[in-house]
Amino acid sequence: MLDEGVKGMLKKIVILCLTLVLVLTLTGCLPGNLRYKGRSAGFFWGLWHGWVAPVSLIIQLFKPQVRLYEVNNVGWLYDFGFYMAILGGFGGLSLTRRRRDNS
Repeated sequence: MLDEGVKGMLKKIVILCLTLVLVLTLTGCLPGNLRYKGRSAGFFWGLWHGWVAPVSLIIQLFKPQVRLYEVNNVGWLYDFGFYMAILGGFGGLSLTRRRRDNS
């Protein structure tokens, strides 16, 4: 049997490994690769590229062919998706704010 300290450490290692695999898998969909050679990136790719923009920025330091923004896109629709994701951040596109009750 494993004690609680070892179980906690194993759980952290498994979560770290799964996170690393997920991040590495999703980097295959970054802007600037040859995926968009024959077709243009649309609205949903714009959303995705906006959400992964911080990751793209870091990877671009080491691999210059990875871009922050896909230049082979459909136009304003891609831009709209990209900016929605950038402005909305990593959680959602909340257009309203809850007022804080200061009483």
